[in-house]
Amino acid sequence: MSEPALSRTAEPRRTAPIGLLVNAIASLRQTVFPLLIAGFAFREDLEKLGGVLVVVAIIPLVSLGMAYLHWLRRTYTTGAEDIRVESGIVSRAARSVPYERIQDVSLEQKFLPRLFGLVEVKFETGAGGADDLTLAYLTEAEGEALRRLIREQRDDAEAAAAGSATEAGAAADDETGDVLFAMDTPRLVKFGLFEFSLAVFAVIGGLFQYAETFMGIELWDPKLWLNLAESQQGKLAALGPMAQVLSAVAGFIALLAVGSITGLTRTFLRDWGFVLEKTARGFRRRRGLFTRTDVVMPVHRVQAVEIGTGLVRYRFGWHGLKFVSLAQDAGSSSHVVAPFAQLDEIDPIIRAAKFEPPSDSLDWHRLSRKYRFDSALIEGGFFALLAIPVAIFAPLPFVLVPLGLAAFFAGANLYSWQFHRHALSATHIFNRRGLLSPRTQIASRVKLHSVEISQGPIAQRRGYATLHLGLAGGSFSMAGIPADQARELRSAILGSIAARDYSQIQG
Repeated sequence: MSEPALSRTAEPRRTAPIGLLVNAIASLRQTVFPLLIAGFAFREDLEKLGGVLVVVAIIPLVSLGMAYLHWLRRTYTTGAEDIRVESGIVSRAARSVPYERIQDVSLEQKFLPRLFGLVEVKFETGAGGADDLTLAYLTEAEGEALRRLIREQRDDAEAAAAGSATEAGAAADDETGDVLFAMDTPRLVKFGLFEFSLAVFAVIGGLFQYAETFMGIELWDPKLWLNLAESQQGKLAALGPMAQVLSAVAGFIALLAVGSITGLTRTFLRDWGFVLEKTARGFRRRRGLFTRTDVVMPVHRVQAVEIGTGLVRYRFGWHGLKFVSLAQDAGSSSHVVAPFAQLDEIDPIIRAAKFEPPSDSLDWHRLSRKYRFDSALIEGGFFALLAIPVAIFAPLPFVLVPLGLAAFFAGANLYSWQFHRHALSATHIFNRRGLLSPRTQIASRVKLHSVEISQGPIAQRRGYATLHLGLAGGSFSMAGIPADQARELRSAILGSIAARDYSQIQG
């Protein structure tokens, strides 16, 4: 399919008319479940059922009519210097975004629009949230043409400012690049098994709460479930001890199966076809089975990187990598660029983002020993104090519970101290924490915009502090650092920030 011609001085254009059909189908989909519930509730009262059907039929028609008026009055214009979007049926609103303010243009395809060849075009301005601009829906060809036009216009402005006419043309062809990371089907299966989830039960609970209005019973009434449990308990008791054990094992296996299937489903829907490429413009990530996203993030917008893992997957060497930036990513300020990878696969991605991977050769420092002792005392002291009212109002053996929790949390704090470390290299700062599922943050010293040292009453007297680093799009804090060391880190980082000429930063 050839791309439609778009120019910088084009006449006002509307979004794709077939998008109205997509919205109409989405509205009908939202009425299916209420219609089924109403049909079940009023199955014996045809008069009331007919009234419900009339209401259900009118609502989509009204929604479709309003959607048509909004579509008719919503236009976009690609001008010489900006893109302009006008909308509103009675009260008109016009918004203009200069091309140089648009960080990038991403395309998103949910399942239903994808069936009709439509895309949702999102203009990332760096402001995030509702301040970004969205056009829904355009045809795939028109969306690609619009993205290319805006990128070329922005490159022209950047090249003119830099005095280079060839750089823009070289950056225009950025649709393909070197593959840095990809996930095939076997890896998706492994990832899905580690993404064990019981969210399906929360969904079922929500449906029950929605349906109990029409079913005439109180699903959340404890007596209902107690009576049901007693009846089932009687049946199990009649089967004998062996049947009871087998029933418990079968229930546990069923729970594992449901959680595993849910994790696999969520993983396949979210990360199907996951590909991360390094293009002339930056990092391009594509993923999704039903909802397909295509996001590009320039290298200079990566503010920090974060390596994380899980309780179980850590034992098998699997980690995930995120880029922290101001770009929008389904409501998150961080881009997941390698959700399930080994460390030797993550290191090249970190280097491609112009960051330094963590290594044992760095000068790692642990937290203050006084902070270690104080944290253990505070964590364990809370449960130790809780043992006093338990000893007064409960039988004596119950005192062992809070005392055991006090010993556990105090011991965990003392032991985990050796896994909380930080390091400073010539260009980056590293922070690693976590005992069972460690997490490592890496930030560029020159991309931090502030450094703050905070001390509470205890920290002041004990000689340690918390270092807060200003990170655009995220947070970076290190607690329990010796006060003199915190001041040295602040001085070094501020020196790096002050020495950087930000007018020379290139994308």
